[in-house]
Amino acid sequence: MNFNIGVLEANYPALLGGLMVTCLATVIALSIGFVVAVVMVVLRLGGGKWSRRFVDAYLTFFRTTPEMVLIFWAYFCLPAVLGIQMSGLTAGSLSLGLVTGAYLAEIFRAGIQSVPKGQFEAGRALGLSRFALWTRVVLPQGVPLMTPPFINYLTELIKNTTLLAAIGVAELAYVAYNLGAQTFRYFEFITAIGIGYFLIIFPISLLSRRLEKTRRRAAM
Repeated sequence: MNFNIGVLEANYPALLGGLMVTCLATVIALSIGFVVAVVMVVLRLGGGKWSRRFVDAYLTFFRTTPEMVLIFWAYFCLPAVLGIQMSGLTAGSLSLGLVTGAYLAEIFRAGIQSVPKGQFEAGRALGLSRFALWTRVVLPQGVPLMTPPFINYLTELIKNTTLLAAIGVAELAYVAYNLGAQTFRYFEFITAIGIGYFLIIFPISLLSRRLEKTRRRAAM
């Protein structure tokens, strides 16, 4: 089969629009996930027994339930439960955001708990406030450990946005499939978005590897 690049040139505005929706869904889900993760970590590390049990239940549920099931439930069932209208982008981004929160919570917790307890005790002995202890002692040591797995999960989140096509969200994969159906040129469109996702995700993966190597050298 001949690759007709002219088909892509004629439809690039639609593909660009799909890419923008993909980026928007990623940003929304990541924002929701970041807030959820911070709350979960605070409850896990600073809360009582019931708070920790709630966090454990949340993490277990959202890390073991398939994203597609959550997306379908949020799109088809949640509006009926709440009695509100919800767009596919909203429902899908919310679902991915809740899952993202579960994974980021574990990444953040691991980074914080990797800081030796002696650092906390030394900070308190020096009379540092709680804010100063976290901003000057804990986070400067924990964030470098969190960054590589955080970036790795970001690549997974970008790939998971393709699941939103199942509920009609016009992200990149959905647009490519529809254009292929309209023009009968699936080969060009599916190949193009495959290359596009690679060009987006591969540099992010390289960045994660570089940061991890840098961290290991610094630790030696």
